[in-house]
Amino acid sequence: MALKTGKEYIDSLRKHNLLIYMFGEKIDNPVDHPMIRPSMNAVALTYDLALDPEHMDLTTAISHVTSKRINRYNHIFQNTEDLVKKVKRQRLLGQKSACCFQRCVGQDALNAVYSTSFEIDQKYDTKYHQRLLKFLEYVQEEDLVTDGALTDTKGNRALSPSQQEDPDMYLRVVERRTDGIVVRGCKAHQTGVVNSHEILVMPTISMEPEDKDYAISFSVPTDTEGIVIIYGRQSCDTRKLEDSDMDVGNSTYGGHEALVVFDNVFVPNERIFLDGETEFVGMLVERFAGHHRPSYACKVGVGDVLIGASALAAEYNGVSKASHIKDKLIEMTHLNETIYSSALACSYEGFPTDSGAYLIDMMLANVCKQNVTRFPYEIARLAEDIAGGIMVTQPSEKDYRSPEIGHYIEKYLRGVSSVPTEYRMRIMRLIENLTLGTGAVGYRTESMHGAGSPQAQISWSLLA
Repeated sequence: MALKTGKEYIDSLRKHNLLIYMFGEKIDNPVDHPMIRPSMNAVALTYDLALDPEHMDLTTAISHVTSKRINRYNHIFQNTEDLVKKVKRQRLLGQKSACCFQRCVGQDALNAVYSTSFEIDQKYDTKYHQRLLKFLEYVQEEDLVTDGALTDTKGNRALSPSQQEDPDMYLRVVERRTDGIVVRGCKAHQTGVVNSHEILVMPTISMEPEDKDYAISFSVPTDTEGIVIIYGRQSCDTRKLEDSDMDVGNSTYGGHEALVVFDNVFVPNERIFLDGETEFVGMLVERFAGHHRPSYACKVGVGDVLIGASALAAEYNGVSKASHIKDKLIEMTHLNETIYSSALACSYEGFPTDSGAYLIDMMLANVCKQNVTRFPYEIARLAEDIAGGIMVTQPSEKDYRSPEIGHYIEKYLRGVSSVPTEYRMRIMRLIENLTLGTGAVGYRTESMHGAGSPQAQISWSLLA
């Protein structure tokens, strides 16, 4: 199959029969739901850019499995050039969408399972890597989106998986059959799962032999029986239901997270890529985290949008020539480029694993993510400083459009006379969206906890 267009991708989701709940109600048509559709648009952008001649070098690759041109999000890194292009693509998409576009977890999961399954087969003569290759070819041929599922809810974090009072706090095998297994548990923070065709599950922490039933990696379609998706809330999310372009801030694109419950889900043998080999779980988790930490170059692209919006807000406020404003914009740019440089550095220092797939430099990847846990917060603080308090206190678009009171808002929220009041209000809403609203999940808050907590990166650096 040729590369899909964004429209073809969205049409493909209409064939899925997902079990999704939001606000306590079942969602029968997620594709056209106003709170979900912006996140689908962001994923659709990754398809359309793969067909854009200007960007195809960053967004597509030649598959080492089929020798066909594929979307880079379904590619296994074959050299440092692939790793570097991933970072540059992440920034590009951040610039284009100003949000989380939800596909990097899936690519990082594919790469981590690819190299780890190869080394398990080397030791135990299992067939995991052959299965993974078959799954990978299917994903590439059908141009699918894969959701990478790593994070368990964990229960009492002082206890290992097998020590939990409730054994389902980590996803586990509850039944073994001749043709497959049955699993139960829950994966949290599932970025873009509603917009994905497949879920690729991995364990979340290193494990001991007694945790064998929790040492499981597999893939299933997102509409597999027993999978229940509970849509996550975001700040200001119901604004998307109000039919207001202005108040949403970013009306076209968005992201989403969800809880994904596996309620006795059957997994056929051909979709199992690790089952009980606890000594390889740490490797798998570490390789996924290593790949995922420089994926946060997406924050650099979103940061570009936020810096530009801040500069525009300063212009609309009439303070663009003030020295302290220039200093703040320079500092924001410095922090943003520092994140980018560390993402590039760990990619340029990549090296091949036994499977032939490339892995980033782990130390520099952890440095990159440490930067991400700090710098976007300061960039956001400076953006809010430049924008001013009206960013979070201005009236709604309905008030602005009101025949009775709109003229007051038009008059009193005007900045410089050459800029329409509406323009100023819109740029304020965009900054609010990126720093405090629904866009913050794809920028500020996710910067802290995505790809592991700050302590996870510090701990790895101390152990290295």
